Amino acid sequence: MSQIRSFATLILAIALSAQNSIAQTPARDPSARLREVLPADVAQRVLARIADARARQLPAEALENRALKFAAKGVDPKNIERSVNEQAARMETARAALAVGRKSTPAGDEIEAGAEAMRKGVDGASVSLLAKSAPSGRSLAVPLFVIGSLTDHGLSSADALQRVLARLRARASDTDLESMPADLPAQGAAGQANRPASTGRDFGQSHKPASAGRPATAGPPGGIPGNAGAKSNPGQSKRPPRKN
Repeated sequence: MSQIRSFATLILAIALSAQNSIAQTPARDPSARLREVLPADVAQRVLARIADARARQLPAEALENRALKFAAKGVDPKNIERSVNEQAARMETARAALAVGRKSTPAGDEIEAGAEAMRKGVDGASVSLLAKSAPSGRSLAVPLFVIGSLTDHGLSSADALQRVLARLRARASDTDLESMPADLPAQGAAGQANRPASTGRDFGQSHKPASAGRPATAGPPGGIPGNAGAKSNPGQSKRPPRKN
């Protein structure tokens, strides 16, 4: 019996040792991963930009993930560097806009969401208005992400902002807000023509034709008849008029 207890104790000790070893193993450093997937000179500049963002209390991890995501999609390293720089600048602008509206230090996820909304065409004044008008203490991360998603569905940024504000004033939950893009009627896509052609596109989507983001219910592109050019009675349009 004592031998069985000793063996059980040994097994337990081995298991606990393995758990401690796993718990103490650090997660793989994103900086090391970026050095692996980017050319040395680009990686050095991207990492310096990320370090600068971290020193400025910006959500630097979001920039790391952005660079890794684009690298996994095979985006040109120079374009990855440009994207990281532009997103970091938007984060600075978003943080300032949020602080103006709420007079408090925004959280990292709010800054990230604000930068994404700005990438999709929402201006700083709209971000400030949301921060000022939203219920006190309410996180703005989900509302900002939803505003950006609504613009992807064709609404103007002003219309998207007002719709989200109306839901916030009605004390809608984050789950309710997240359902808004799916609830958008098809005619809401009519505002798509008012958005800049390059707004809201990631590099991973740059190879798609311009019509790739159009809703499935939308009609054909401008200049093409609704029947895609097919004639209901072939040859009739060219047939000379019948003489009496």
